[in-house]
Amino acid sequence: MVNRMDISYESYRIFYYAAKYQSFTGAAGALGGSQPNITRSVRNLEAALGCRLFRRSNQGVRLTPEGERLYAHVSLAVEHLQAGEAEIAADQSLQSGVVTIASSGIALRCGLLPALSAYRGRYPGVRIRVSNYSVPQAIEALRSGLADLAAVTAPPSLPKTLRRKELMRIQEVPVAGMAFAFLRGNVMTLEALARYPLVGLGPHTATFSFYSRLFSERGAAFQPDIEAATADQILPLVRSGLGIGFVPEAFARDDILAGNVLALSLEPPVPKRPVYLLKREKQPLSVAARELERMLLAAGAER
Repeated sequence: MVNRMDISYESYRIFYYAAKYQSFTGAAGALGGSQPNITRSVRNLEAALGCRLFRRSNQGVRLTPEGERLYAHVSLAVEHLQAGEAEIAADQSLQSGVVTIASSGIALRCGLLPALSAYRGRYPGVRIRVSNYSVPQAIEALRSGLADLAAVTAPPSLPKTLRRKELMRIQEVPVAGMAFAFLRGNVMTLEALARYPLVGLGPHTATFSFYSRLFSERGAAFQPDIEAATADQILPLVRSGLGIGFVPEAFARDDILAGNVLALSLEPPVPKRPVYLLKREKQPLSVAARELERMLLAAGAER
């Protein structure tokens, strides 16, 4: 009975190359070794297995029937391992790989897109998977291992297994459609805005929690008349005259310049909201994800 623990992978690798080249000298050249060492290793393998694996002749070596059966298995194992090594080497050089990021809509539009575009241009072989979630959904996707990184506006709470780094701060402004043109030039307060129809995200989102707290601090209630499913939907709803909404300045700039919406003057202004990059505390990132993290943080530092 063969004790498999006594036969090393190196022995099988030497056997594989000797069979592939049908020559101990050829195997030695491929492995950077010497022909006597190849011969010794094959003899030790034959002794451990209790059978002849090669027939020797002046023309080289040929596999015996037992050697043919063993080679059918060993070749698959060695070539699979070589493919795995090549895949890892490609990942290490960022020629391939996959990185997954979960992002809230505001974080994606305000912070991620330029950095993702730069990353894609630099490492075209790496696949990027971006999932657009609410903040709680993005945090859960990261916590459960469905994402490598998450980019979100300030969450009300964060699991202890995750850690965060600030990417940037965004300024949000109240905007209204032309149906509210009579408010142009007025300096508004949150208490005054609460008297008009509001457009906002629904409960269980970080944005709703932020504005509920902000309005409450000013003695008003944040009760959107229209609930948008995502941050991207707020501006089109505002543009259609359905109410007043809060959006990042960058979201609304083109519409404001085109006269599609007007930015309302608010005193005091909405406090800037931080956008964070999150990752798991004790799980190391792949090379691809680590480089994306570096580029995102660098882009944030430049803002």
